[in-house]
Amino acid sequence: MTNTVEDIEKAITQLPQEQLREFRAWYEKFDSDAWGEQIEKDAMEGKLDSLADAAISDHKAGKSKKLLVVS
Repeated sequence: MTNTVEDIEKAITQLPQEQLREFRAWYEKFDSDAWGEQIEKDAMEGKLDSLADAAISDHKAGKSKKLLVVS
């Protein structure tokens, strides 16, 4: 069974509120996990090295600010 994006969108709009809440929670975790995996992959491949180097350089040049931690 093949679903198109349009089929999935239509099915989502027809969910009862409780099931919609469950879907949102599931999708939030699914999306977060996928994003985390992509960031980890990019980091392992060195794709973020230039960003890290620039941030460290800016910090050493006094261009960063101390974060305020609120408990």
